[in-house]
Amino acid sequence: MTELPVLDATDQRILGSLLEKQTTVPATYPLSANALVSACNQRSSRDPVTDLDQQTVERTAKSLKERGLLRIVWSDTGRRTLKYHQILDEHLALEPDERALLTVLLLRGAQAPGELRTRTERLHGFADRGQVEDCLRRMASRPQPLVRELERRPGQQDPRWIHLLGAAPEQTSAEASPAGSADASRIRVTQIIADLHVPDLPASRSFYSDYLGLAEEEFNLGWVARHTSPASRATIQVMTSDATAPVDPVVSVMVDDVEAAYRQAQERGYEIVHPLTTETWGVTRFFVRAPDGNVLNVVQQHAS
Repeated sequence: MTELPVLDATDQRILGSLLEKQTTVPATYPLSANALVSACNQRSSRDPVTDLDQQTVERTAKSLKERGLLRIVWSDTGRRTLKYHQILDEHLALEPDERALLTVLLLRGAQAPGELRTRTERLHGFADRGQVEDCLRRMASRPQPLVRELERRPGQQDPRWIHLLGAAPEQTSAEASPAGSADASRIRVTQIIADLHVPDLPASRSFYSDYLGLAEEEFNLGWVARHTSPASRATIQVMTSDATAPVDPVVSVMVDDVEAAYRQAQERGYEIVHPLTTETWGVTRFFVRAPDGNVLNVVQQHAS
């Protein structure tokens, strides 16, 4: 029987990132060294967020290759470039649903079945939470278990699960907070962006891009555009009118777990102006009205 690999935090981040990108961006997979570093250090869908340098990533990838968990290949188009391809799924003989759950556990640590269902949406289509729990139990009942259920902590509604391929990195989110502390149930906000209303997007571009120096247009959907400073990363969004919601928000609040934020807004009795929705442009969001009357767009961007 093949022994389970023991992975440290950097091993987990590299293999988890490769597993994710193989499914979400197959056109650019396998990943170059630069793309792999970016995937490891991206700010969304990672806990904790890391700042690995290219030398560390390349050195760790070479070690994983020597252990039979990763393959280094040459790009077959354009300039010859070394690229990185994980073979952990082959080593462990993972089914597609098992692969999706293990990917997210490697990238984000201990999670409850409901969180796992939301966070694996782009990796595998679980019909409901029950299917996630069935898959976790199957993974836990292998001759060499891949996952384990943790004991439920005081104040937690659902038990959480961890993978067994090495110690999970320390949590930086509310999971690390002592039970009963003020931060234990708080959502984590990663960015807040002002939403300014303008009559015409093209006409506003010269002021925000040229005068204010927010020259990087991150996206433009025709009704909303985001302008960012290449130097400072200061950001603003301008919109004519929200295309799918009944009202226009005053700010967009980026969070790391939009499903948990939605659930907490409901539990606190706040008015939900626009329900939790996965939009075609790659985000899941909802609108909530603050007690002062302002409407906030609470949003989580999918990993790409």
